[in-house]
Amino acid sequence: MAFGATVAALALRLAVDDVLPPGFPYLTFFPAVILTTFFCGLRPGITCAVLSGLSAWYFFLPPSQTFVLTAQSALALAFYVFIVGVDIALIHIMHMASARLRQERAVTAGLYEQQRTMFQELQHRVANNMQFVAALLTLQKRRAGADPQAALAALDEARVRLETISRIHRRLYDPDRINLPIGQYLQELCSDLLDATGARNIVCLVDVPPVRFDLTRLTTLSLLVVEVVTNALKHAFPDGARGTITIRLETAAPERMVLTIADDGRGIPADFNPETSRSLGLRIAQGLAAQLDGTLTYAGGTGTRVTLDFAAPVPAA
Repeated sequence: MAFGATVAALALRLAVDDVLPPGFPYLTFFPAVILTTFFCGLRPGITCAVLSGLSAWYFFLPPSQTFVLTAQSALALAFYVFIVGVDIALIHIMHMASARLRQERAVTAGLYEQQRTMFQELQHRVANNMQFVAALLTLQKRRAGADPQAALAALDEARVRLETISRIHRRLYDPDRINLPIGQYLQELCSDLLDATGARNIVCLVDVPPVRFDLTRLTTLSLLVVEVVTNALKHAFPDGARGTITIRLETAAPERMVLTIADDGRGIPADFNPETSRSLGLRIAQGLAAQLDGTLTYAGGTGTRVTLDFAAPVPAA
C-alpha cells in the first residue's frame, strides 16, 4: 500500500510538473503520506513518507535525478521531514485515542451487561428467599396447630432461622469476602452458631478442599450445614457435655461430592427413621438437599453422621 501510494503520487506529480511553477516538490506526496497513515497505520505511513521523500529528492530537488545534498535541498528535506513527522504523529495519536475510546466503550458495555445480569440475579435471589420464608412459615404453622404456646415457639424458631439466613447472606455478599475460601467461610459460620447457642464446650472442625460454588449453591449448602449443626448442638450434647462436630467435604466421583457432618455426641435413637420423622429441621434439610440434587443419609452408633451426596459444581468455562 505504501509503495503503491508513492508510485501514484510520483506519477501525478510528474504529470502536473509542466503546469506547476518551481518550488512544489512535495505537492502530491503529502496527501499520499497522510492517506496511507490514516487508512493503513503507522508503519505503512512511515514507509510511504520515506519512499516519497526519496522520490521527491531524486526527481524534483535540484540537481534533479541525483541524490546530491546541497544547502537548498537539505533545507527542503528538513521541511519535508518536519511536516510529514507532525502529520504522522497526529494521525497516530488520533488512532490511539480512537482505540482507547473503543476499548472504553467495550468496557462500559461489559459493565452495563454485568450490572444488568447482577440485577436480574438479585431479583431471582430475592424471589427465592421470599419463597423459602413462605415455605418455612407454612411448615411452622402446620407444626403449631391450635396450641398458642406451640405457635409462640414456632414463631421464635422461625425468627432464629430468618436471622441465620440474614447472617449467611451478609457473609456471602460482602465484597471484602467474595474470594474467601469455602472452608474458612464454613468455619466462621459454625463459630457464629456456637456463639449464638452458647455452646462453649463444643469444637467445630472443618476440612474442605479449595473448591468453588456459585452463590446459589453455596447459600443452599450453608443453610443445610446450619440445620444439621444446629440439630447436633440441640440434641447431641446434653447438659453442657463436651464434644466435637466435624465437617468434611470430599470428591466421590468426577460429578459427585460428599459432605459429611459428624458429631461424637450421644447419637440418634436406634429406631430413628428419617422417612417418618416429624422434625421440622429434618424436613428443611431434606428440601435443601433436593435443591442440590443430592440425598441425605443418617448413621448412628458413636455419635451421629449425616452424609450428603450431591452434584459437584460445574467448572467455569
